[in-house]
Amino acid sequence: MEDARDRTRTQLVEVAARLLADGGPDAVTTRSVALAAGLQAPAIYRLFGDKDGLLDAVVAHGLATYTGQKRLDPAADPVDALHAGWELHVGFGLANPELFRLMHTARRTAGGRAAVEAGERVLRERVRRVAAAGRLRVTERRATELIRSAGNGVVHTLIEQPEHERDEALAGTAWDSVCAVILTDRPAIGTGPSAAAVTLRAALPDLPGFTPAERSLLGEWLARIAEPPGTS
Repeated sequence: MEDARDRTRTQLVEVAARLLADGGPDAVTTRSVALAAGLQAPAIYRLFGDKDGLLDAVVAHGLATYTGQKRLDPAADPVDALHAGWELHVGFGLANPELFRLMHTARRTAGGRAAVEAGERVLRERVRRVAAAGRLRVTERRATELIRSAGNGVVHTLIEQPEHERDEALAGTAWDSVCAVILTDRPAIGTGPSAAAVTLRAALPDLPGFTPAERSLLGEWLARIAEPPGTS
């Protein structure tokens, strides 16, 4: 059950999030937040330490809300689900530009790090499902890093453009470019050893009949086939 301290903390985070959305980080001062919440400024210092601590709590709250929207549908086509995650990421950034900027500049508390990791786990799982379906031509790690860096770059580029001059086709073009690098047009059987190794490695945790040591060794071999030395 939420106690008075938790309710006050939630109230301050929500107020700070509204001020951030309306006026950016400069609008989030201890005085402005306390005044809008009908509280005294010392309450902020007791709960968050300082303004930076409050902003990090706002980031953690925003990330938790965002991650909650990223739930996977087990019945969805893996590539469609990956695309849906991309569109959600871009849409969230455009709808919350100040929060998105802050997510990439704020210092991380334990709560903030946990929220970031939760979002990254969802992306990794989406990529793993694509690999297990035989549609990934690069390693899961490479695909995840490309999607994350391209998605963040697109959002940062778009939110810096005046809204009336925004390149509406940029996100779609970037997605097509990423897909051309990471995806195969058909399941990986017959498309070469690297793609096949990526597919088999994704299924490795579910393969029966292997000891942990054997599974680890096979995973190492498959990783070397999927991404030979000198290709990283």
